[in-house]
Amino acid sequence: MEEPTASKYQIAGVDIGKANEVVKRIGALALTTFNDRVLKGIGTFGAPYHLGDLGKDDLVLVSSVDGVGTKLKIAFMADKHDTVGMDLVNHCVNDILTMGATPLFFLDYLGVGRLDPDVAEQVILGLREGCRQNKIPLIGGETAEMPGFYRPGEYDLVGFIVGSVQRERLVDGSKIVQGDRIIGLPSNGLHTNGYSLVRKILIEDEKMNLDEPLPGTGAPLFEELLRVHKSYQRSVAPLLAMDTLHGMAHITGGGLLENVPRILPGMVNARIDTKAWKPPVIFTFLQEKGGISRDEMYRVFNMGLGYLLVVAPSVADDVIRVLEDEGETAIPVGDIVSGNGQVELVS
Repeated sequence: MEEPTASKYQIAGVDIGKANEVVKRIGALALTTFNDRVLKGIGTFGAPYHLGDLGKDDLVLVSSVDGVGTKLKIAFMADKHDTVGMDLVNHCVNDILTMGATPLFFLDYLGVGRLDPDVAEQVILGLREGCRQNKIPLIGGETAEMPGFYRPGEYDLVGFIVGSVQRERLVDGSKIVQGDRIIGLPSNGLHTNGYSLVRKILIEDEKMNLDEPLPGTGAPLFEELLRVHKSYQRSVAPLLAMDTLHGMAHITGGGLLENVPRILPGMVNARIDTKAWKPPVIFTFLQEKGGISRDEMYRVFNMGLGYLLVVAPSVADDVIRVLEDEGETAIPVGDIVSGNGQVELVS
């Protein structure tokens, strides 16, 4: 039997298939610890926990944890550390937003080999700015100095977020039905995903310098690669009270092909028209230089869509109007059709 061909992402050191297998194994183990207050299994963007008689209201806490990933390698190379904290906060805020949750508080973990006060301050300044913009307090964290564990000049950054939503307003995809419309909100670039492949293509193979301009943009490469992961909290928040959202997806690692199925009931597919929007230049540049197939591009990167909303056709125009009033670009990108919980890319 012929061995399957390794993807470009696997060659760069990241195996999505193995990652999915690990999630399945972790999920099976974690499920054995659940109680009746845990409302959803492993695999959703946020973890909903029902307070029940612990609180005055029928309130659900939604939590999430994430990191900045190998985008940090670009920050190390550029010696620019004041944006990765914003990446982290915005990413976590978007994850719990998919369930209709408003953020309550944020905590961070900063692990270093040797503490540099100036670098640490820049990282925390980014965290503070992200928290300020999302109106969420940074209430605590951990700074761990572990000599010999991290390479000199490098660190790891992880964030923990907790939000809340009334149980009746929890958005979990269960209301998604055939005929619903899909509205896309643009990303401003790579956000925080696919950087192992990005570095393999641009830094290792193409030998690009971070100060040289990215063709088609005029901006230096480091500026494009460190562009801050966008938060959708402010523009989506007015919709949360309207009870019109059937599902929301944050398009992160795994792209459209892996993230959208996380909210789909098993009897429908999401049909997405890839000609409905134009991806930023960085994506076409990476695809050309790396010789990456279309399917792998849509499995690794967000391809210019950072967030998706699924709504009934009767309210789609109203939802777009609200988003535009908040200064957001809202693009009809597809619809829900009969299927088995997958994404169909059409063009």
